[in-house]
Amino acid sequence: MRVRIRWHELGLKGGNRSFFVDRLKKALLAACADVTGVRVKTRDGRMYVEAPDDAPWPLLRERLARVPGVANFGRTRVVPATLEAMREAALAELGAGGFASFRVRVRRGDKSFAMRAGEVETDLGSVLAVATGAAVDLETPERTLFVEMSRETALVSGEREPGAGGVPVGTAGRVLALVSGGIDSPVAAWRLIRRGCSVALVNFHAFPLQDRTMQDKVQELARALTRWQGRTRLLSVAFAPVQQAVVAACPPPLRVLLYRRFMLRIAEALMPRVRARALCTGDSLGQVASQTLANLAAVSAAVQAPVLRPLLGMDKTEITADARRAGTFTISALPDQDCCQLFVPKRPALAAEAEELAAAEQALDVRTMVRDAVYAAEELRFTFPPDHVEVRRLAVCP
Repeated sequence: MRVRIRWHELGLKGGNRSFFVDRLKKALLAACADVTGVRVKTRDGRMYVEAPDDAPWPLLRERLARVPGVANFGRTRVVPATLEAMREAALAELGAGGFASFRVRVRRGDKSFAMRAGEVETDLGSVLAVATGAAVDLETPERTLFVEMSRETALVSGEREPGAGGVPVGTAGRVLALVSGGIDSPVAAWRLIRRGCSVALVNFHAFPLQDRTMQDKVQELARALTRWQGRTRLLSVAFAPVQQAVVAACPPPLRVLLYRRFMLRIAEALMPRVRARALCTGDSLGQVASQTLANLAAVSAAVQAPVLRPLLGMDKTEITADARRAGTFTISALPDQDCCQLFVPKRPALAAEAEELAAAEQALDVRTMVRDAVYAAEELRFTFPPDHVEVRRLAVCP
């Protein structure tokens, strides 16, 4: 079995292209590590995944669809670049019929071939129309035959599966994403994974003031995201002591913003643990009171690290659609107890200033609170494949 892998962005990388292609090859091999006999090859600027003919195609299809950097893919026949060979391959791919309409798409990389791409499309279309009785539909066909011609060979395929898009994981550096059990923050992490980031996660929980439902959800979300990047590190931080100190000493309207400033500080202190160069949050502008432009600026002022917000201009409908595609929506929709909902005031501040929040923090021993939270954190590690995920708990060093 030979599967043609296609990319979009990698072709624009110029002199750095080989670096991205190499990372993509490694990612494809890692995604199929538990499928015997899988190899990845490049030839004439094309990439293929080769597997034994008896390899389970549904499993391979699922794995390949989750590899960032893959635009689309499909099982392919490699034949000599002759009209007769392409006709035979076309009939083998679509000749059995069972569809009402089709089209043929030809790319002619080698201009020395006697016929133009449009002429080859017409020829193959005629052969298929006679064999299947189906109509040619160039706009909305039920099936499409894809042909890529080079100097010596032609690739003929009757399928093209959508890939994850983006660029390969590990080509854009490491990021530490703040993740809750909600819909938004896992999607923010997923979007950065598709942009080539290796994303570690940090979660803040209020156990024992709340139950463990949110912690359990976040672990399941980590497993879901690991299917896209192969390995995930999750740092779990007990946040209840911070919240209790804030509630006891600070004005109620500022509580949520102060929580978020402490979360960013703790996450920034944990960045060296996972060698991250930036933080990531699931903020969507104006979605809730803490996500107004003024409040986002006031919260971000607590740290020096870059804070990435991939969802900033997205609405809930768009975020939910991404969550379904990432495989996190069903998990996020389960009920839980989010620590940010603990001790929430009736009227939270809508436009706080960084100076106002800093003044409120004068009543707190900020450095000690951050240090204690970092020292008590736990680390869980996830890998995929295999389907069984090994989890290790490690104390984070001070």
